[in-house]
Amino acid sequence: MASINLLPWREAARKQKQLSYLTLLAQVVVFAFAVMFFVYWLYQARVEGQLSRNALLEIEIQRLSQRLIQISQLEKQKAALQQRIALIEQLQHSRNLGTQILNEVAKAVPPGVYLVSLERKLNSLLVTGKSESNNRLSSLLRMIEHSPALTRPVLEFIQVSQEGSGLLSDFKMRIDLVEHGPLPPDAATGVSKGGVSQ
Repeated sequence: MASINLLPWREAARKQKQLSYLTLLAQVVVFAFAVMFFVYWLYQARVEGQLSRNALLEIEIQRLSQRLIQISQLEKQKAALQQRIALIEQLQHSRNLGTQILNEVAKAVPPGVYLVSLERKLNSLLVTGKSESNNRLSSLLRMIEHSPALTRPVLEFIQVSQEGSGLLSDFKMRIDLVEHGPLPPDAATGVSKGGVSQ
């Protein structure tokens, strides 16, 4: 019994354990590497998917931006057209306004009052003329106050005429026009002169 040597058997068992350990270690390393590769591939796929979605969103955003620009241009065109339509409606509405004003002035002028000139500035008339008496001028003021197109007459001055026999008095008054909206530029500075009398 004393002559039996167990050293080779122990050495072989130790080598077998080392080989099993190295094999297990290699398997663990390969498994860990496979898990890491799978996780990396999974995240890479998600990142690529998100990047493709981002690219699609950027394309759609660019399309929407172009549509918004087109919409803003269309809104500007619409506003310009609405402004033109409003101006045309104003012109249509005030087309006969000058004639109506002259008709109203002619209706308001009583006998014995003579108009020398009418000057229109924006929404007011500057009237100069001659009157036979103050009563006739008062009658003119009352007629203007009852006119549907004329309002707020203000007598600026009245004085005895320097010309002729002195039977007529010169006067100047300002009459406001009833608001009909903004007047066209041509009508705002229009001047008509001439005698109107009854």
